[in-house]
Amino acid sequence: MAQVRGRFASRLGFLMAAAGSAVGLGNVWGFPSQTANNGGGAFVVMYLVLAFLLAWPALMAELVIGRHGQANIVTSMSLGRGITKRFGALAGWAGMLTASLILAFYAIVAGWLLGYTAAPVSAALGMSSAASWLTTFDFTRNVSLTAVFLALTMAIVVGGVRGGIEKWSTRLMPLLLALLVGLIGYVLTLPGADEGLSVYLTPQWDRIFDADLMLSAMGQAFFSLSLGVGAMLIYGSYLGPEQNLPRLGVLVTLIDVGIAFLAGLLVIPAMYAARHLGVEIFDADGLLKSSDTLLFDTLPALFGQMGGAGDVLMVAFFALMSVAGITSSISMLEVPVSFVVERGWLGRRAATLGVGAAIMAISLTIAANFGALFGLVIMLTTQYSQPLVALVMCLLVGWAMSRHALLKEIQSGAPDIESSLFWKIWPWYVRLICPLCIALVFAHSL
Repeated sequence: MAQVRGRFASRLGFLMAAAGSAVGLGNVWGFPSQTANNGGGAFVVMYLVLAFLLAWPALMAELVIGRHGQANIVTSMSLGRGITKRFGALAGWAGMLTASLILAFYAIVAGWLLGYTAAPVSAALGMSSAASWLTTFDFTRNVSLTAVFLALTMAIVVGGVRGGIEKWSTRLMPLLLALLVGLIGYVLTLPGADEGLSVYLTPQWDRIFDADLMLSAMGQAFFSLSLGVGAMLIYGSYLGPEQNLPRLGVLVTLIDVGIAFLAGLLVIPAMYAARHLGVEIFDADGLLKSSDTLLFDTLPALFGQMGGAGDVLMVAFFALMSVAGITSSISMLEVPVSFVVERGWLGRRAATLGVGAAIMAISLTIAANFGALFGLVIMLTTQYSQPLVALVMCLLVGWAMSRHALLKEIQSGAPDIESSLFWKIWPWYVRLICPLCIALVFAHSL
């Protein structure tokens, strides 16, 4: 008997799930850090422009492949015939492996976030040794918190599309937004925050066309949308034919860049508030300290100088980061789980447990060899594999799918699309411009 695939119950459910996938640590932390290192407001302007000129068309390619295939990443990317089909399937395997490896190191970092969320609560309850353990870099602590984070992710994914992913995305995304807005409102009242706000919102126009800034903004725009790992593809495969893909793509991009912008309103003023209190945010060369140092040292130092209010802020901030981590991790886990289920190897529950256990084993290996493997896995997945898979997706849509098949797929939810400006531009855009830009980002990261 053919298995009935899951499907999102509503457009809102898809939007929350897709936006949740995109709005991860790369948005809430990576974007503000990139902004601080690349000209402040100039980077923000270029990021917003490129998100719609380049990242949205590439996002559309993933959504089209997913809904057209109505299957897991390997099957959906097996477009065309002969060598094209085999090449697409190989890229699908690469995307699935990339999603799994990213989740393996992502879960370690997200486990740290859970620890920093729980530490002030433990201290307030008089459990100072537990609070210290939760924030001290240690193999046992790393593995334990990673297991907790992966267990939370698996508990959501095991519920399927509607009962797990959609249900929890529609709950977690409003929570994330509420935490973000509340924290912004408080941080902007702190001494020194106004300087950070000025840096963030005042573009250095002489830097806006700087080549390094533009390539960094392009890379941030592409990868903040979770492109190249199959997450958007698999969510697209759970959409019905009546859904308007161009409109949904625009809405996902708007939510993604909107939350990234709000994250900048929180993090950069917070950095300068910490600086006002004497906390160092720049190194000896005048450059911003590394992202992990800022996240796990600088901001906790700021909160630590604020008394009881600082403890509340620390819990809220790291809870925000943890929620952002979970909304992204569920999409990454769904990529391999959907493959295992649709191949008929295991049911969803067993597939979720099995794939989750395999990823935990990879996380354990990384944690046991942290110095050698952590940075290496990040480099191989985010700098090499992710852009290459995204490149192949654009090439498949641009060259392997016929123009008629492409139009028919998009037209099912947007009947008037053929006469629109979108249809006149996008097919050629995704065929030529997007691959070229992704190749430039890839070369820039080497």
